[in-house]
Amino acid sequence: MFWVNGLPCNTISLTDRSFQYGDGCFTTMLTTHGEIQHWQEHQSRMQRCLELLNIAQPDWKQVHEWLKNAAIHDPKSGLRLNITRGEGGRGYSSLGISEMNVVISDFAYPTHYEQWAEQGIELGMCNRRLGLNPILAGHKHNNRLEQVLAKQDIDEQGLLDGIVLDIHDQIIETTMANLFWVTGDTLYTPSLENSGVSGVMRQLVITCAKKQGIPIKVGQYSLTDLRQADEIFITNSICTVVPIIKINKSTFTIGSNTRNFQENFNS
Repeated sequence: MFWVNGLPCNTISLTDRSFQYGDGCFTTMLTTHGEIQHWQEHQSRMQRCLELLNIAQPDWKQVHEWLKNAAIHDPKSGLRLNITRGEGGRGYSSLGISEMNVVISDFAYPTHYEQWAEQGIELGMCNRRLGLNPILAGHKHNNRLEQVLAKQDIDEQGLLDGIVLDIHDQIIETTMANLFWVTGDTLYTPSLENSGVSGVMRQLVITCAKKQGIPIKVGQYSLTDLRQADEIFITNSICTVVPIIKINKSTFTIGSNTRNFQENFNS
């Protein structure tokens, strides 16, 4: 079901800037029994992107109420919050735009994620490369064409997910999640300064690692670095923490660090 500005609605204007230019941002949230998980982190993420795009902040208390009203009261389900600049404007100019549109949708929890979390999944390699865009890097803006093409490539390979590199062959993420690995006693994750999406769960794992005294390094890494890992996992707000057991012909064990983070975040 969909809501636009708090009201049930299945349509939006063709002049909306999100349809015309991808002008806005979104976040996807896990709910448990109708309660939004990590709402403050999702709100902060949206605030940062809206500020970058120079879109006015909504009444966040009102948005939170709309989200709570939309939430499915299942043990697990999901919500998507999408904020667009609004309708109108000529060409790329944002002059003369009407008020923003707040679009909310609910969805059922993908039950196969439970199996993924327990047994792990295999990753492939995406043939597409991400460009460098330091202005928008890290933000989940509404223009996600690079991710659409990457996912299309992985779908054509018949795989669930795959690793995406940038144009310099540096690891960035997967088509649906952020990527972590452990080598020795150190946790690694790619820098997202020039490409990729900085997920809420990614930041939560980094914060959790620091609190537990687990050494963590964020930087530029190649596939050679990843192949030396003792354990690998991916994260996003819906699947939370999922172990990786195979990348092409290389196999990996589900280690204690992965299970540790699962215990912290898998509800």
